[in-house]
Amino acid sequence: MEIILFEPDIPQNTGNIIRLCKATKSKLTLITPLGFDLSEKRLRRAGLDYFLGVQVNTVPSLKEYLKDDTRPKYFLSSKAPKSLYETEIKENAILIFGSETKGLPSYAWEMWAEDFVTLPIHKDARCLNLSNAVAVTVFEALRQQSFCAIH
Repeated sequence: MEIILFEPDIPQNTGNIIRLCKATKSKLTLITPLGFDLSEKRLRRAGLDYFLGVQVNTVPSLKEYLKDDTRPKYFLSSKAPKSLYETEIKENAILIFGSETKGLPSYAWEMWAEDFVTLPIHKDARCLNLSNAVAVTVFEALRQQSFCAIH
C-alpha cells in the first residue's frame, strides 16, 4: 500500500505517519512543496527511529506522479459524498490525503472525482487530524484485506 500526502504542512503529522508506515509496511510519498524540512527536529521526534526501513519519496507533482499509474486510487476528503466504509479498498491501493490547511487540489477533483471517499464524522466537525485520518484509513484497508500485507 502507498500513502501519498499532498503538500503536508505539519511535521509532527508526517512523523506519526512515518511510524504508521513502518508498522504497516506502507510506502510514503510526499508531494512538494512541504511546509517543513525533512530534517526538522519535530518531524524526527514524532517519527523516532521509525525512519529506518520506511521508503519515503518526495515528488514535485501529484498529477505527473499518478498520470500513468493504474493502481486503484482513493482520495480522502471530508467533502466526498461516498463513505470509505461503503468502498472496497483493493490490494496495492494508493491512499491520497490533502494538506492540513489546503486539502487536495481542484484538479484532483476534476480528474479523479469517482475515486473520492470520506471518513464519516459528526456534521458539526470540519475534519479529522491528518495523521488520525491516515491511520483509520490504512487500518480499514488492511482489515478489508485480512491484514495480509503486514504478515
